[in-house]
Amino acid sequence: MPDAAPGTDEVDRIVAGWAAARPDLDTAPLSVLSRVSRLARHLETARREAFASSGVEGWEFDVLSALRRAGDEPVSAGALMHQTLVTSGTMTTRIDKLVARGLVTRSRDPQDRRAVRIALEPAGVTAVDAAMEHLLASEAQLLAALPPETREALASTLRDLLVSFEPARD
Repeated sequence: MPDAAPGTDEVDRIVAGWAAARPDLDTAPLSVLSRVSRLARHLETARREAFASSGVEGWEFDVLSALRRAGDEPVSAGALMHQTLVTSGTMTTRIDKLVARGLVTRSRDPQDRRAVRIALEPAGVTAVDAAMEHLLASEAQLLAALPPETREALASTLRDLLVSFEPARD
């Protein structure tokens, strides 16, 4: 294949290859979703590095950030499950590990002794704040090639697509 024109990427080459091999197929979805997939891999690598530099795993960041966003109020294990999209057993294991690291505390809900409430410890606040700072710096770097108005348009377009997959929440 000849050298690519300036401004082309690997997806352009993939789409062109499929168009040549199967001209009967509409390859337009590849132009969008293959780029989303490839960008997701770059984002995952950047996130993993940002979290590692802060001493947390990705799953730890998910739980800690859900708690941090809740402010000073403890959060139920069920709410954490819903926010992080994991099962009850997985959430129990994660909470156990975070308690063992001294990042969160677990207590019984005073109104319902069967329910568990999770709260951040100061070490958890420190860890999640550092991870968030590293994450935002990393993600800003990933988006540096785009001017602010293009970032806003991209965020809006991706939101339009994502809401078709995720139900609206209060």
